[in-house]
Amino acid sequence: MAETEAPSPAIFIHDEWSEAADTIAYCSVASSPPVALICGAKNCGKTTLSRHLLNVLLQRYKRVAYLDTDVGQPEFTPPGFLSLTIVDKLTPDLTIPCLKTPERCFFFGDISAKRDPAAYLKCIFALSDYLREEHQGLNRGEDPAVVGLPLVINTPGWVKGVGYDVLVKTLKYIAPTHVVKINISVESKNLPPGYFWLDEDCDETVHLIEIKSARQDSFNRSVLTQKDARLLRDMRITAYFRQCFPSSSNITKIKELAHALASHPPYEVPVSAIKIKHLHCQVPSTEVFYSLNASIIGLAISSNKPDDVPSCVGLGIVRGIDLLKGSIYVITPVPLKMLVKVDLFLQGFIQIPTSLLQAQGCVSPYMSTDVLTTS
Repeated sequence: MAETEAPSPAIFIHDEWSEAADTIAYCSVASSPPVALICGAKNCGKTTLSRHLLNVLLQRYKRVAYLDTDVGQPEFTPPGFLSLTIVDKLTPDLTIPCLKTPERCFFFGDISAKRDPAAYLKCIFALSDYLREEHQGLNRGEDPAVVGLPLVINTPGWVKGVGYDVLVKTLKYIAPTHVVKINISVESKNLPPGYFWLDEDCDETVHLIEIKSARQDSFNRSVLTQKDARLLRDMRITAYFRQCFPSSSNITKIKELAHALASHPPYEVPVSAIKIKHLHCQVPSTEVFYSLNASIIGLAISSNKPDDVPSCVGLGIVRGIDLLKGSIYVITPVPLKMLVKVDLFLQGFIQIPTSLLQAQGCVSPYMSTDVLTTS
């Protein structure tokens, strides 16, 4: 049994939301931990409710799986990832996202599924399959209501047009036991009423919970955290690359981090040891290295099966490329023991925050001194 949930200092959970979380955690079928998908329009509170639901579930279960399908505002990773994370500790402050190492993740390379919905769905299906294959046989002989692995699925706020079709396909493939639909005051932006993803009106195996979005309670306490989406993405990327340095390092400002990254020894990766793949676009072979330099890349490991999505171990910043020497210089917090397995660089549309480009030389090309080799 996890410790009692500590109240978040700046978030008040409305009674309707609290009841929804309790229903999922304590009213599920005893032989099967709940699988809860949370959906709704943008800025309706999906992330806040997901964090609260994680805490409630952790009061009953030892661990909870979290499938994050929001590539623009992910919970535990930098933007551009779809990930599966196993959580075993409460979140004391629902206003603060925190980075965690996923059990499995894929680098989609964009902040929306719009460029390639098929590839986006392929990643979601692969993560769902992985969860079933790797965790369905755990804890046999014990009470699954206590030690089973419930699943929380957070979704993006793109719920119209192609986004709606993607959500419907996600729901049909994962087949959750509970669907929480959050409605906002602008009715035209909401999802259709009822079991909108099913071919029939109702399915007794799934519980639909419809709740209202809430900005404030009667005491004007905040219910949702509202932040600029682009600023939040930059903060997550900045926090990710802050991990290149020990927590004890005296780096408290963005400018200090920019200068620290500028002087941080990069890893030297032989060009011959990796393949380069551009996501969602075609780049002429003569321009590959020009496009790669001074960019954020996904550090991936190729699969033996051609149709499988390559797993990703993290992000890197390409500091420079020396074609005469045949080397690419990369800054990353990924440990060397994982980095040596990387054989694929994935370049998408995740940009380096401008705040990290303030230090002169931060992305200077053709660096060949003070480097760490991966060979």
